[in-house]
Amino acid sequence: MGSKPFHLGWFTNYATPVWQGPWSGNETTSWMDGEFYVDMAKSMERAGFDFIMLEDSEIVPDAYGESMVKALKYNMSAPKLDPVLLLPAIARETDKLGLVATMTTSFYPPFILARSMQTLDHMTHGRVGWNIVTSSEDRAAQNFGLDKLYEHDERYERAEEFTDLVGELWNSWKPDALVADYETGTYTDGDKVEVIDFKGTYYSSRGPLNVPPGPQGRPVICQAGSSERGREFAAKYAEIILAVPTGLERQKQFRDDIRARMERIGRDPDSCKILFIAEPVLGSTQAEAEAVWEKMNEPTDANVERGLIGMSTVTDIDFSKFPLDEPLPKDLTTNGHQSSLKNFYTYGETLRDVAMTWLYHYADKSLVGTPDKVAERMEEMMDYVGGDGFLMHGPMSRRYISEVCDGLVPALQRRGLTRTSYTHDTLRENLLAF
Repeated sequence: MGSKPFHLGWFTNYATPVWQGPWSGNETTSWMDGEFYVDMAKSMERAGFDFIMLEDSEIVPDAYGESMVKALKYNMSAPKLDPVLLLPAIARETDKLGLVATMTTSFYPPFILARSMQTLDHMTHGRVGWNIVTSSEDRAAQNFGLDKLYEHDERYERAEEFTDLVGELWNSWKPDALVADYETGTYTDGDKVEVIDFKGTYYSSRGPLNVPPGPQGRPVICQAGSSERGREFAAKYAEIILAVPTGLERQKQFRDDIRARMERIGRDPDSCKILFIAEPVLGSTQAEAEAVWEKMNEPTDANVERGLIGMSTVTDIDFSKFPLDEPLPKDLTTNGHQSSLKNFYTYGETLRDVAMTWLYHYADKSLVGTPDKVAERMEEMMDYVGGDGFLMHGPMSRRYISEVCDGLVPALQRRGLTRTSYTHDTLRENLLAF
């Protein structure tokens, strides 16, 4: 007791919930109307979560076996709907929960992204965030008329310029530009709206934006890069970092590294919340939770194949070509997720082991148990790492959402670790509340 309180988010996507098994519900296709995720968001708000973060990609994967068939069979990355369009539906049914959508700098025009995000900040009354990604698949690039994706580091160079331009567009209106002065008949003070004439290496825009600042001034910026270049980018721009390292030592090193980078460039490290992805496995008893864990990690042919499909998707490497019971080849390279490929080499002795580890690489055996046991462990983790909180991740079923929101979170609240009510109206203010 007495530990520093921490923040909670949930990392998911606008995609197929669990549709097989005893707790699958009836969302086989009906989830596409968004109501499943609206209900999820309402549960999260009741539990006091800071935000829901919706991941995205623009492909039907075919890197595994050079075919889309297996990815579609297991509903991996497809079908997947546009998360940006889901935010207004969630906003209508919630009041305080932050709403973060993924939009890529590789394919969106900066002006459209700036305008859409600022519009959403108005529509959500200041609860929106932009999760910045650079995309990682050549197939995505080909959907937008490119032969292949830009090289990894160039994607970040472009993303920096893109984000600078979006920031200037958001700042092209002074906060008090909209005056609605009845006496003078002036709606907007034209002296407080500025042309930006942005001209960079990759992007240019005259400006100004034609949307006034939202309740937050500008949307909250989120980012998840773990490579050297990604960390530099996150330290410069992010207000939320989706942190993927697992294990206490790696998590502490990551957080310390990001905060040191922020200090070097003159940013207050406390202005950015670093949240580690967690996939707790919960049960009424320890034995029940462990039985779920064992079932999850059963190396069935389907589970191994699902792992290989996911690995192929994020790296554009066809892992169907390699023997399952031999070590991963040493000379693999990728223009996709470089940090993921690097981690593969730490996941097991054989490709089969690596595939199973990757499938549930966010699942920590120490977070298996009753809500009270898992809450105690999460407190120990944050005390050691010095972190800002967790991003929940796990099977998208109504049962699992309830286990977390109605079981784990109350256990955290009883320990004084997470909020029991919101103290502010906007996402940024709630993030900075502690």
